[in-house]
Amino acid sequence: MSWDGLYASAFEKVRERIGKVGKVLLAYNTNIDAVHYLKSGDLEERIRRTGIDEVLKYSEELPENIKSVPQLLGSILWSVKRGKAAELFVESCPVRFYMKRWGWNELRMGGQVGIMANLLGGVYGVPVIAHVPQLSRLQAGLFKNGPIYVPKLVDGEVKLVHPREFGGEEESCLHHIYEFPRGFRVLDFEAPRENRFIGAADDYNTTLFIRDEFREYFDEIASNAELAVVSGLQALTAENYAEPFEMIRANLEVLNERNVPVHLEFAFTPDETVRKAILDLLPKFWSVGLNEVELASIMEVMGERKLAEKLLADDPVDPVAVTEAMFKLAEKTGVKRIHFHTYGYYLALTEYRGEFVRDAILFAALAAAAKAKLGDVPSINEVVEAMDVPVNKKVESVEETLVREYGMNEGMAEVNGYQLAFIPTKIVEKPKSTVGIGDTISSSAFVGEFAIRP
Repeated sequence: MSWDGLYASAFEKVRERIGKVGKVLLAYNTNIDAVHYLKSGDLEERIRRTGIDEVLKYSEELPENIKSVPQLLGSILWSVKRGKAAELFVESCPVRFYMKRWGWNELRMGGQVGIMANLLGGVYGVPVIAHVPQLSRLQAGLFKNGPIYVPKLVDGEVKLVHPREFGGEEESCLHHIYEFPRGFRVLDFEAPRENRFIGAADDYNTTLFIRDEFREYFDEIASNAELAVVSGLQALTAENYAEPFEMIRANLEVLNERNVPVHLEFAFTPDETVRKAILDLLPKFWSVGLNEVELASIMEVMGERKLAEKLLADDPVDPVAVTEAMFKLAEKTGVKRIHFHTYGYYLALTEYRGEFVRDAILFAALAAAAKAKLGDVPSINEVVEAMDVPVNKKVESVEETLVREYGMNEGMAEVNGYQLAFIPTKIVEKPKSTVGIGDTISSSAFVGEFAIRP
């Protein structure tokens, strides 16, 4: 069957059965994204006023967090130069004020939990229980209609209500998203593909603030869940990670006791100590999702520096290096499923076997293409709008390599006792936005897989 045929078949399978998935618990990060579409002339003028030499030194290596305007502008250039996403915490109040004065084009739901809640609950109709650190009216109003719930204490009992019924008045958290298209030029830099840089200007998610409802009533909340997705660990530091990790570990033990499969959505984590702690925590997860930058960062803390370099050396990313890294990660942690996504193709390495693994990532790729094409997907039926987006021809060499190395057939191969699944993605030439596409991919693939498991 052709890839278009496999895409169409996978979509129908998931659409037919996704409504049968039970509640999905989502923790821990939600915020508001202030999206700014970069303009070359404006950015260049800001760089010149700030000082080109001072800015350029941060375009080569990202700082751990942002304490100055040169670091902010240099970090944006780092993303532009590579066409890769990055997110850093903005520690400095003057820089936060600078970003607010710079402004934005629109406000959207942000944070991995917020984006996944709107997709799973608001688009697919899958009931979700979301941890929302701050429930201002502005934040609550960005949630879609649908079976999206947050825990609320009412007379000493936990009730699940839609965020708009919570009635909180806390501070709203802003993440400043600086988006650029493919071919975006500034100074001598040209973006090889569309992407964004994120300046996180909030003090909830950066310390992994966990609400009292989740701290005190997690057993009861977890009793409603059939699946769980954990995210938002990326902004923690060596100084502040210990306490939230104790709570996460305790939450995972509850979920593990209830046999709830838990997916970790990894994100670029600058702090090496936190990366090591995440690696130590991975045995408690069923699944993990990451891209080449994130996989390389994990290989680094595992002492696999040469392999980490290979993961970042080629475009498209070398699938043999990816597969080798996934094997090392699986063997070290015992995680049952690793979902790798990069520009142009996805891979899934699983302890278990079946076409449903490949079909779930096909569905995820179609959902991601629909989001890129439409900007927002109103319902699952609109996901099919991406069927006319062509399959990426540039990764034919990737498929040929996988066929040669592992005997892959129709996107599946048996390798070292695991199943390796591959798909070429559909690439939207001029996406309306790139924000949330990774979260769309990972949550659609994980939940979609459980929808169609035999």
